[in-house]
Amino acid sequence: MPEGDSIYLVATQLNQALAGHVLTVTDFRVPAHATADLTGRRVLRTVPRGKHLLTRFEGGVTLHTHLRMDGRWQTFRPGERWRSGPAFQIRAVLGTEHGTAVGYRLPVVQLLRSDEEHRVVGHLGPDLLGPDWDADEARRRLLADPRRPVGAALLDQRNLAGLGNVYANELAFLAGVTPWLPVGELSDPERLLHRARQLLDANKLRPGHITTGDTRPGCQHWVYGRARRTCVRCGTPIRTAKHDRDRTAYWCPRCQRGPAPTA
Repeated sequence: MPEGDSIYLVATQLNQALAGHVLTVTDFRVPAHATADLTGRRVLRTVPRGKHLLTRFEGGVTLHTHLRMDGRWQTFRPGERWRSGPAFQIRAVLGTEHGTAVGYRLPVVQLLRSDEEHRVVGHLGPDLLGPDWDADEARRRLLADPRRPVGAALLDQRNLAGLGNVYANELAFLAGVTPWLPVGELSDPERLLHRARQLLDANKLRPGHITTGDTRPGCQHWVYGRARRTCVRCGTPIRTAKHDRDRTAYWCPRCQRGPAPTA
């Protein structure tokens, strides 16, 4: 599933293609909104909120989309061939004289009033890339259940919005703890939150979730995706196991302290 920095990049691309322009084509290929027509409305902007996208239009209407695992927004220049999938996978089309955005395999396509956006994103914690980031509130939510494992606490969008499994693993490594350490035992949760925001900010306009500072393929992450490879710090083989909701955890048994599966 795309993480908050990837969603920020998608929002940036949608804004470059659509923001400020009047819709000449709209097509919502989902039963709930199949007859909806927004042509003639100006696109105000697309706002990322954690892993959600809110595209706002004149007249107080918002399109809420979520990519989950397979969804994708792709933008095209006028006259350019759509090439990101077969037509039956298209769920939404927003077109202007300046460009077109096509949503493929979108599992969430929802039109709602802009003053009701809280219904779909109001449950989220502070957004790591949001202009209203609140570190104190994020810390309070993260530590609300001190017995909860670090990995699960970081992945809970009600605590802070935007982190996925890549960053949950990488942040645990950078903090020197396993994903199963109770979050209440973190020695410096403020530093962990600062690093989380720093990493997402560094990657918000590029793909790859780079956490090491090295953009070369195979060198972008400390532990994530490095199963059976050696730790870049100490040379110990990276281990894997399942953690929160059957996601894969990666950790170095030497560099990271805390509980971990033995098998």
